[in-house]
Amino acid sequence: MTDTSANATRTRGRPRISLHALGPVLALIALVILGASLNSNFLGYGNVTNVLARSAFIGIIAVGMTFVITAGGIDLSVGSMAAFVAGVMILAMNALIPVLGIGVPLVLAGMAVALVAGLAAGMINGVLIAKVGIEPFIVTLGSMGIYRSLITWLADGGTLSLNFEARGFYRPVYYDGILGISWPIIVFAAVAILGELAMRKTPFGRHCSALGANEQVAKYSAVKVDRVRIATYVLLGMLVGLATIMYVPRLGSASGSTGVLWELEAIAAVIIGGTVLKGGFGRVWGTVIGVLILSLIDNILNLASIVSPYLNGAIQGVIVILAVVLQREGKSAD
Repeated sequence: MTDTSANATRTRGRPRISLHALGPVLALIALVILGASLNSNFLGYGNVTNVLARSAFIGIIAVGMTFVITAGGIDLSVGSMAAFVAGVMILAMNALIPVLGIGVPLVLAGMAVALVAGLAAGMINGVLIAKVGIEPFIVTLGSMGIYRSLITWLADGGTLSLNFEARGFYRPVYYDGILGISWPIIVFAAVAILGELAMRKTPFGRHCSALGANEQVAKYSAVKVDRVRIATYVLLGMLVGLATIMYVPRLGSASGSTGVLWELEAIAAVIIGGTVLKGGFGRVWGTVIGVLILSLIDNILNLASIVSPYLNGAIQGVIVILAVVLQREGKSAD
């Protein structure tokens, strides 16, 4: 056996290390080191839990966005949808106070309203895309404007506020938790674990990848294309509702500015995590890392006062563009 053959055999025997998969992990580690060097409070318990709790909203939505993008879709409406769902939830809870009073039944009713509203919004997007045949970009761009206008109209240009006593009873859903870990962090972790299992271990996850890779081949492989595509948007809508359930007790209000740029952050997290923008491949664990990267960048900028926090959206936009460029270069190298 020649040296070349021997080397080739040894190479085939070793597990290959994917730099494309390792890159986000290395970036996360670098950000942690940078943050710790710039501010001594960066790794403090209070700052870490605050970053994780605030990133939970985007993280929950980004998990759903991973399935949508993996299946070859996109959703630009999630931020506006979250604002609309929050507004509907607040109106419903305020209206039900005379009937249910302030207590657990009221909170559970509000949660049910948020989940149903999110499911319905996702269903509408999915049906218009899968059954009517309108491009996902057009449908979700239109619904983004519709939901943002509806919440502004419901609030009469101002803010919808949850009843003060109801908000006080509801606050523990955001601020309390188990063993010092707040509920949003716990829910985000549970959604991420279930999402990763669904993507890797279930037919639904495999069908999403097949649909995103090649719709015609997926059809020939007996994948129910329309059903899978609608299911991804319904899942995303329900997760928007779940994120809203975690978000409302934090501020107790909703307005036309609620959820602004959430769609950018969710899409950015998915792309940074290694999910292919054109579909065909997705990884939920990568999305979680992407969410943490964006949250740490935001936190470092605020703690170190490097640039104005008003430029965070611009920085996230640049990151999205760079992530897509790196994806293309990685494909060219392959």
